[in-house]
Amino acid sequence: MDEPCITIALVAFGDKEEAIKAVLRRVEESHPAGTVAHWFCEETSLHQEFEKKAKAYSKNHRYCVDNAFLKNFVDVAAVLEPAFTTLPTKKSLALWNPMTPCSRRKLPDMALSMQSDNYFVLYGVWEHESDDLRCQSWVGDIMAEVGRYSIGAYLGEFDFQARRSKFWGDNEGKKLMSIRREWDPEGRFCGYLGLEDINDLGIGHS
Repeated sequence: MDEPCITIALVAFGDKEEAIKAVLRRVEESHPAGTVAHWFCEETSLHQEFEKKAKAYSKNHRYCVDNAFLKNFVDVAAVLEPAFTTLPTKKSLALWNPMTPCSRRKLPDMALSMQSDNYFVLYGVWEHESDDLRCQSWVGDIMAEVGRYSIGAYLGEFDFQARRSKFWGDNEGKKLMSIRREWDPEGRFCGYLGLEDINDLGIGHS
């Protein structure tokens, strides 16, 4: 199949089978017609899900990855449509994860402090060095537009050398800078990995 496909995969956990089915049935009764493949309430395991995940990411390929936590209440479909409809290779991926209601919870003190209602990640995946510029440019162009609607990024799927973005919350960032001014005044440990971080510590740069 040469056309890109959108996969909607929902996993529900619980002690009672009927409760799980009730949750998934709401999606089952509302999905559009014309699916290439379709299943409802098949039993799975974390091991099986991790295996499926691993197969989606080809080995011995070249990757360019970026992501964004989108501002709440943006038109997600409109903002992300180019990412899902202009994939540069068959193995490239665009992923969207709705994060509600978890994104509305109050976070304890933690490093992973960035959260919003919608998380988006882009994987440019290709085989040959000759496609480097084309695929990397695609990721860059998509993220330049998506970045207008972003509050930050998840560091684990983000190239901070290619694009600048926050990856922790404002209050957590201020707390970290306060700690650094006291214990790391020379800026030996990286913060936001940007000039704001250096300037906040009052350290010169060249």
